[in-house]
Amino acid sequence: MPSGIENTFLIAEIGEFIIGMLGNGLIVLVNGIDWVKSQKISLADGILTSLALSRIIQLWIMLFESFLMVLWPHLYVIGKLTKFLAIFSALANHLATWFATCLSVFYFFKIANFSHPCFIWLRWRISRVLLALLLLSLFLLFFNVALMDMLTGFWAFNVYNKHERNSTLPSDVSTTVYYNSWIVFTLIYLIPFLLSLTSLVLLFLSLMRHIRNLQLNSMGSRDVSTQAHKRAMKMVTSFLLFFVVHVFSIILSGWIFLRPPKPLANFFVMFTSTIFPSGHSFVLILGNSKLRQTAVGLLQHLNGIPILTSL
Repeated sequence: MPSGIENTFLIAEIGEFIIGMLGNGLIVLVNGIDWVKSQKISLADGILTSLALSRIIQLWIMLFESFLMVLWPHLYVIGKLTKFLAIFSALANHLATWFATCLSVFYFFKIANFSHPCFIWLRWRISRVLLALLLLSLFLLFFNVALMDMLTGFWAFNVYNKHERNSTLPSDVSTTVYYNSWIVFTLIYLIPFLLSLTSLVLLFLSLMRHIRNLQLNSMGSRDVSTQAHKRAMKMVTSFLLFFVVHVFSIILSGWIFLRPPKPLANFFVMFTSTIFPSGHSFVLILGNSKLRQTAVGLLQHLNGIPILTSL
């Protein structure tokens, strides 16, 4: 029977799963209906929908892993099951990260205003820029999956030893190979993080220059462009904050598998990993007028009370 801590963990994971499914499901539903009605979909809505679909897959895998961790930990030693979960989790996580990165880059090119010829040239070819980023992500995905395929062997062996003998990997050489592989695996996520961080910094510089120009022309600072800059910065900043927490949990999970059994640490890592695909979806909804109005309308219909539309 699961302990009180294990039951609490499962309840928390189920709660995060439901929240994430509601947020990401709303994004897919709204954009999907619009796509069917108009027979076309904008570039931004296409990225948002792809991001939400990849996160729905993430949430299902994380929920299954949570139950596996509590109810059937011995099943981790089944090679095929471990490899299936690890590869599909890495695939969904990788795609979700890069779709969110593409969204950050898209906001930058659509809202920022620079006179540099390179920026103008790229802005007019934003679809090609995003396609190039996705091709880069697919190239990195090959290494990501290859590393994950290798790491699952270490995980299965170590989890089995912890469960049966309370031991660790058989040699320092194996441990060193594992650590080196895990470092390379986590460094792959540094690329999308730096791309999003660069987009945020350039958006900030564009906003500062725009406000300075308004002040020189004795105009207010609450024009449409200023508000668009601020909304985009909030979206990119929220992504970076969630992403830092998510990558931290990924790094921590790699070290935990080589340490003596600590269920609380495992539960903490799984819980923090689920925050990103669950919580960030609502930030995206609040930052998108169409999605926000739909969500507010649904809440008004369910609650029967007026809700402010200026969230």
